[in-house]
Amino acid sequence: MSTDHRRKRLLQCLQTSQQPVTGAQLSEELGVTRQVIVSDIALMRASGVRIVATPRGYMVEQPADHLHYRTIASQHNSDPEAIRSELYTIVDLGGEILDVKVEHPLYGELTASLQIRSRLHVDQFIVSLKDSKAEPLLVLTDGLHLHTIAAESEAVLNQISTALAAKHFVPED
Repeated sequence: MSTDHRRKRLLQCLQTSQQPVTGAQLSEELGVTRQVIVSDIALMRASGVRIVATPRGYMVEQPADHLHYRTIASQHNSDPEAIRSELYTIVDLGGEILDVKVEHPLYGELTASLQIRSRLHVDQFIVSLKDSKAEPLLVLTDGLHLHTIAAESEAVLNQISTALAAKHFVPED
């Protein structure tokens, strides 16, 4: 299979999937190594294809003109149950957590794509956090971090902000 044909099939796999697709799944589907998939995705991104890497795999970023967006500041410790509670609060009210951002003194803003839409996604993220033994980005900033949230309406975003404040996740001024 030619490189162009493989990349077209790779893009088709990502566009037709309703969920993120892991590098291992793509390499098996296309009969190449995971490193080839990583290289193909890097080159496709460089050519303008909007592919995001999430903790659950790769996906093509879909424009959502009907959604409303808000950046919400949050602060809590790195305990996985605190993270789970924060994320459940957002998804239970109809929000999607697009990313997490922290301000690093050397590198500036660090952003990680999350694409978390449901309790299942939250649970998968927490399992990955525990299994990897990696620290969440919020440890770099004493727990302070930002999330970009997407929702169907401003009213939903307001409900999310209110619920996070009620649970003491919103930092005090």
